[in-house]
Amino acid sequence: MNIKIITVGKLKEKYLKAGIAEYAKRLSKFCKFEIIEVSDEKAPESLSEAEMTTVKDKEGERILAKVKDKEHVIVLAIHGKQRASEEFAKEIQDLATYGTSDITFIIGGSLGTSDAVNKRANDALSFGKLTLPHQLMRLVLTEQIYRAFMINQGSPYHK
Repeated sequence: MNIKIITVGKLKEKYLKAGIAEYAKRLSKFCKFEIIEVSDEKAPESLSEAEMTTVKDKEGERILAKVKDKEHVIVLAIHGKQRASEEFAKEIQDLATYGTSDITFIIGGSLGTSDAVNKRANDALSFGKLTLPHQLMRLVLTEQIYRAFMINQGSPYHK
């Protein structure tokens, strides 16, 4: 199984890098795992709706350039479906069981994801209504992917 996270922007915080590296190392026993960073679009603080759409569209083009046709794409979005960890684990297991060996998660930029990215996605996942920094979301998602593998193995990691 191949699991990829495509995310907008560079990760700078060392403590987040360390946490992600730890879970990536653990995941290497179960899948090929990679994180791909695409550059964020520089924009002023105050944007019109049209300017926001332009920023999301440019970031979306960079994201979609990294997505292959055969990949099952799950976009992280506030409007996505919330799942318990057990449901998330079952979804990953079902995808692998029924022939989808390439799963790609997308974390958009600070303005979200473009319409084109949302249309390409096979599913949308939400971690709730809380707003989290996108950099922190990488760590949370990576841990939840690892947790899913542990649940599917019946490991005591998930209690």
